[in-house]
Amino acid sequence: MIRVCIFRDRTEKDGIVLCVEDNMESFKLQISSRFNLSEKNFRLYLVNGCEVADLKSLRDEDKIYLSSDCNDASNKCEELEESQQSLNARDRTVSDWIRLNVGGKLFMTSRSTLLVKEPLSMLARMFADDNNLYLMNPSAIDETGAYLIDRSPEYFEPILNYLRHGQVILDKNINPQGVLEEAIFYGIDSMIPQLNQLVEQSKSRHDNNQSLTRMDVVRLIITTPTSSELRFQGVNLSGADLNRLDLRNINFKYACLSRCNLSGANLSHCCLERADLSHANLEGAHLLGVKALCANMEGAILKGCNMEDPAGSRAVMEGVNLKGANLEGSNMAGVNLRVATLKNANLQNCDLRAAVLAGADLECCDLSGSDLHEANLRGANLKDAAFELMLTPLHMSQTIR
Repeated sequence: MIRVCIFRDRTEKDGIVLCVEDNMESFKLQISSRFNLSEKNFRLYLVNGCEVADLKSLRDEDKIYLSSDCNDASNKCEELEESQQSLNARDRTVSDWIRLNVGGKLFMTSRSTLLVKEPLSMLARMFADDNNLYLMNPSAIDETGAYLIDRSPEYFEPILNYLRHGQVILDKNINPQGVLEEAIFYGIDSMIPQLNQLVEQSKSRHDNNQSLTRMDVVRLIITTPTSSELRFQGVNLSGADLNRLDLRNINFKYACLSRCNLSGANLSHCCLERADLSHANLEGAHLLGVKALCANMEGAILKGCNMEDPAGSRAVMEGVNLKGANLEGSNMAGVNLRVATLKNANLQNCDLRAAVLAGADLECCDLSGSDLHEANLRGANLKDAAFELMLTPLHMSQTIR
């Protein structure tokens, strides 16, 4: 004997178990009696929504539902299908807030941020709903539930910010070429033209070897501990306004300081070896103990500079090029200008006591009013040099010792 479970509806409350009769009429009569139904035109349906038309089709322990609606057969099928779709949709629903683990760094963003700006991008398709034809399955998740993306977090952050506000904003140390590659990978098409422009600008700046500004130098000085050496070796600072800055002990070896404004700056104990200071303005600068071996100072203004260190440290400017430079009124006591080029330089009223000018080229140099007491001029080229109004007599022994 086949037994079936009969319920009023799909809530499956207050069900009964009946044995299947020989014919449908007697079976319905028994059901109406048990459920106190006045009408006998109700229909029987299985779980899948199909109407029971023949009792022979029933199997043991089948579930049967009652309905008095003539059109309920089709409705039941539709309800079941909609219920299943709703269940699937509920399982696939993505939270309004999404956690992304990009290269080990966590990002939190809204679902609308990923979908609205670039609806056809890879990120949008990963978290889109069923209506999107380009729906993709999200990637694997980590132990915190964040979706894993094996890409650079450094370059992903500007992309996520672009999706938020529509502007391409890169930090100074972010390479636009790297962000461009990531934008192509994620399919953020509207971002690509702006990044291409930034890449071209970056290449142009690199090709032109753009010089640092005063603000760049000040920022580096402030952020560098006093116990650490600050190095500007080979750096392009041409034309920079560095007047009155405290630049003591900085390494400027091979740096380009051409036409730089260094008036009143403190360059004491700096390394200016082979640096380019041509036509720079160093008027009133402090150059105590400076090391400027073979530096190029052609045409530079050094009026009123102080190179004498009370502690006894001498400025070393051996082999320096001071052709046409203006050093009028500078304190250069004890300076080492051995084999330096001072052709056509203005050295009027300079303090050159005990200075080393051996082998220096002083052709057409104006030394009027200068103090050359105990200066070493051995082997120096003094052709057409001016020695008027000398503070102390220049003895011939000085030129040959």
